Amino acid sequence: MLPAARLGLSLGRLAASLFLSLVFTTLILLIAGAPPIDTFIILFAGGLGSVAKLAQTMSVWIPLVLCSSALLLAFAPGLWNIGIEGQIILGAIFATGFLRPFAEGGSPLILVGALLAGMIGGSLWAYIAGVLKTWGRVHEIFGGLGLNFVALGLTLWLIFGPWRRPGVASMSGTEPLHPSLWLQEFKGLSLNPVSLALALVAIGLVIYLLRSTRWGLSLKAVGQNPDAALLFGLKPNKRILESMLACGALAGLAGALQVVGVYHRLLPAISSNYGYTALLVTMLASFRPQLIPPICFFFALLNVGSIQLPLQLKLDSSLSGVIQGVLVLSVFLVHGLEGRFRLGRKKE
Repeated sequence: MLPAARLGLSLGRLAASLFLSLVFTTLILLIAGAPPIDTFIILFAGGLGSVAKLAQTMSVWIPLVLCSSALLLAFAPGLWNIGIEGQIILGAIFATGFLRPFAEGGSPLILVGALLAGMIGGSLWAYIAGVLKTWGRVHEIFGGLGLNFVALGLTLWLIFGPWRRPGVASMSGTEPLHPSLWLQEFKGLSLNPVSLALALVAIGLVIYLLRSTRWGLSLKAVGQNPDAALLFGLKPNKRILESMLACGALAGLAGALQVVGVYHRLLPAISSNYGYTALLVTMLASFRPQLIPPICFFFALLNVGSIQLPLQLKLDSSLSGVIQGVLVLSVFLVHGLEGRFRLGRKKE
């Protein structure tokens, strides 16, 4: 099948999935006694109703794009990098640790160092999962989940232990960074140009690597047939470790940006579950890079818009999570129905 035809098929599946999720969500709202049309209007207006709200949506879009782009590198050789959540957290920890000696502030070069430290932290955590996979025979799903819990425990230990605020030990996080160590935002908006530029560069770089480089093609070869890849000298274990390192670097960058660009401190929930959400995004996109940015925007819109639901309709903001889950289930349903249809046609 030609690339254009495959893209058209993916878009058709996505449209069918969106329609099914809209139907299911409407039924859920009717059962809950909420007006569906008003709910959807408030949900989308909450993320698009003004320039400030759009900026908030884009600030959520940035880590989602970084993490989803990272997962494309892990999915190429057939890896389910569930541990990306922990890799975001380690990126935030390493960035915070790098900046702690500069309590009185510093130059922009210090911020560059913090971002690099975050990438190193994420890569290290991903590499551990890769080693467990290639040498310990531990499936990346189980290894990643275990490392996620370790990363969260390490965060809590640092916040309530060595890095706790003087005289304070609470979930509010570590001592805020000096303002000179914050990424500067657009005037009056909660969005900074550095993070936005890095997200755009990341998705562009991932598309280039997977489509136009020998390394990207070798990752795909390993994912499609590791035994044949070994015979052709592609060294599957080495490629797996390389893809995990690259994936972890982008996830760690997302964590570092959460510290220097959003919260300006280390928080227990610093990852905001963006890693798990990115897993849903990549599945919904059928692992196609060009679909990642718009789907991330849709999920970011749900995330930001849901804040208005408790205020205006007395609905819990977790409704956005319900919509996201229903959307992914709809994708699986569409794939299943498509498979049954093709099987039925072959039998005729």
